[in-house]
Amino acid sequence: MKNKKSKGKTQSTNTQILRRTLVLMGVCGILTFVILAVQLGIIQIRDHEKYEELAVEQQVRETTVTASRGTIYDSNGTVLAMSASVQTVYVSPNTIAQGDDAELIAKGLSEILDVDYDKVMEKINTTGSYYQTIRTKIEDDLAEEVLQFIEDNKVEGIYLEPTTKRYYPYSSVASHVIGFVGVDNDGRSGIEAVYDEYLTGENGRIVRLKSATGTDMLLDEYEDYYLAEDGDDVYLTIDSNIQQIMEKHLAQAVEDYDVQDGAAAVAIRPKTGEILGMVTLNNFDLNDYNQLDDETLAELAEIKDEDEYNEALVEALNELWKNKIVNFTYEPGSTFKPITFSMALEEGLISLDSTYYCGGSTPVKGRATNVKCWKTAGHGSQTLVQALQHSCNVATVQIGLKIGADLFYEYVDAYGFLSKTGIDLPGEQLGLWWKDWDSKIAGGDYSSLAAASFGQTFTITPIQLITGISAVVNGGYLMEPHVVDKIVSDDGETTYSSEATTVRQVISEETSATMREILEAVVGDSKEGTGKNAYVSGYRIGGKTGTSTNTTTQVETGNKEYIVSFVGIAPINDPEIAILVLLENPSKESGIYVSGGQMAAPTVGNMLEDILPYMGVEAAYSDDELTEVNIQVPYVKNDTVSGATETLEAEGFTVKVVGNGDTVTDQMPAAGATVISGTEIILYTEGEKPESQVTVPDIVRMTYSQAKSTLESYGLYIKTTGASVSTDGVKVSKQSVKAGEVATIGDVIEVTLLDQSQLGLY
Repeated sequence: MKNKKSKGKTQSTNTQILRRTLVLMGVCGILTFVILAVQLGIIQIRDHEKYEELAVEQQVRETTVTASRGTIYDSNGTVLAMSASVQTVYVSPNTIAQGDDAELIAKGLSEILDVDYDKVMEKINTTGSYYQTIRTKIEDDLAEEVLQFIEDNKVEGIYLEPTTKRYYPYSSVASHVIGFVGVDNDGRSGIEAVYDEYLTGENGRIVRLKSATGTDMLLDEYEDYYLAEDGDDVYLTIDSNIQQIMEKHLAQAVEDYDVQDGAAAVAIRPKTGEILGMVTLNNFDLNDYNQLDDETLAELAEIKDEDEYNEALVEALNELWKNKIVNFTYEPGSTFKPITFSMALEEGLISLDSTYYCGGSTPVKGRATNVKCWKTAGHGSQTLVQALQHSCNVATVQIGLKIGADLFYEYVDAYGFLSKTGIDLPGEQLGLWWKDWDSKIAGGDYSSLAAASFGQTFTITPIQLITGISAVVNGGYLMEPHVVDKIVSDDGETTYSSEATTVRQVISEETSATMREILEAVVGDSKEGTGKNAYVSGYRIGGKTGTSTNTTTQVETGNKEYIVSFVGIAPINDPEIAILVLLENPSKESGIYVSGGQMAAPTVGNMLEDILPYMGVEAAYSDDELTEVNIQVPYVKNDTVSGATETLEAEGFTVKVVGNGDTVTDQMPAAGATVISGTEIILYTEGEKPESQVTVPDIVRMTYSQAKSTLESYGLYIKTTGASVSTDGVKVSKQSVKAGEVATIGDVIEVTLLDQSQLGLY
């Protein structure tokens, strides 16, 4: 009986242990399942994206397809900046390791792409990598050579990736406006930077499956292509033809007047604020924007300390890229006087009947010395119109004091000189105004008001001045300047369109009309006007001269240097364009008196002479002007002598016939040449005109009549620019072909006429 009980007890114990074991195994199984479920949940839910990316990375390779950056056009649709397709060459070290000849690849790519062999080899040996760039943005010819190398050598580890490269067809034209892009096609300056968001497209991509060995499966069924979306196109208000005319004449001025520290010019449509041209010299090549001139490079080469060198290099490049029209502040000098006159006219404090006396200087409360006029002997008694014609400091100070400090300050603010213009270009600066303006006036010190009235001891930017002057002549409206006209998307939709934005009306249209009348007298009056050297036959031009001290340079170095300037408006009765020119530190060695009237005024005149006909502004000549108009010589070869004579005389030429024939066999000067009206055209009836050469005489400083007769004695012809030939005191200031150089008989020499009867810092 005991054995049976013992056996039953043992079986019961075993069953219990088994049950416990099963329960424990079940619990462990459940715990294991829960742990696995939780871990699986973490993998599939929480870390889903992470593991998906890892899986995709193992199975596919993505290649970026760079979007084409939008094109920049001028106002006529001329391309100023564009993107073209190029290729980036890269290698896949892991693919090469599967059987390609690494040394062969390194040698071939180094020779084709002109890159260092050792560097290529180093990249090929980068284990675990599928992408090592060898050279970026290569042209089609090199890309073809690389593809041929791949085909000839049956290698699989070399790839070409499509991308884009920025090109600037006109190189340096409007370089400070357009700007440039960096190596990653991101805008770094100018329009490229400001409108980078529009110009930049959205990159596409190529997704390829990889094989088990890690190589690309280059078959269509294993590839997906996501199209890139190109950037928007930007259309500027800049007219590249006007821009190039301005650049040409500004560069000539720099040469003629030996300008030491650069020059700038801006053209604006006064009624709308559209910028038609904007120049800073020296320009730089947008296709090679890091290239400095030889002189600067030589100076940098003298610097031995690396940190100092790098700092100087960055400074030199920033100076090269600086847009003086928006980044440069200066004292405007007498070009500011129209602003002062307009204030007083608007407030009824002066009128065309007002008179002023200038004895050469005037006392001002708060100044230790009198304010001097540029004409030390004084202008004597003068009308309001004459006061601006003469650029009289004394009369302007009297007007400024009459306006008063509070009202003067209000107008300075209203004209926009205390705030930025908001032009759509980067880096616009703000000038300096007196911090103690109110306290000085309250203390009875009117020296700052007196100086401000004629544009000294405060600073503004050129864009502020041309915008303010535009308000003076356009009916009184301060317009926001802008350089972008519209933006058009890749599918042709206009996504942005600029409109003429009126900031405020500063003066009345009546006051503006009066100011236009006065400003025209500054240029059009050949006896009284200090701006007469900006005169262009057949056109009504207004303007104002300016000569100011470069105070910053004077404080830093002690040297007294000048910024000479001129602002011209045409046609002054209905302004279509206003141009401001600044020449920084012209040299006395040029032989021309350093002043705005002698240097900047003729520069603006030369620009307008070319620009106005281009803009379709028709010339209207007076009877006197008809004798000094430059006319293009018509083609009369093969005509009868009588017919050719009739044609030429109808154009205002005189005729001389050489030979006894009835038909014109040649003519001098040649058809298409531009010469002054009244020029004698020689018609040959037997054979061709002579082709002998002559040495050009020196006609600088001659009167017009002396220069004309001298050139004619050499068989040369004359074309004039600058002051009117009928103005007293006009002499030749420069000639297009220098004295001593060789010319062919019949050539035309262009001369600039300058009225030097009034010399002074006006």
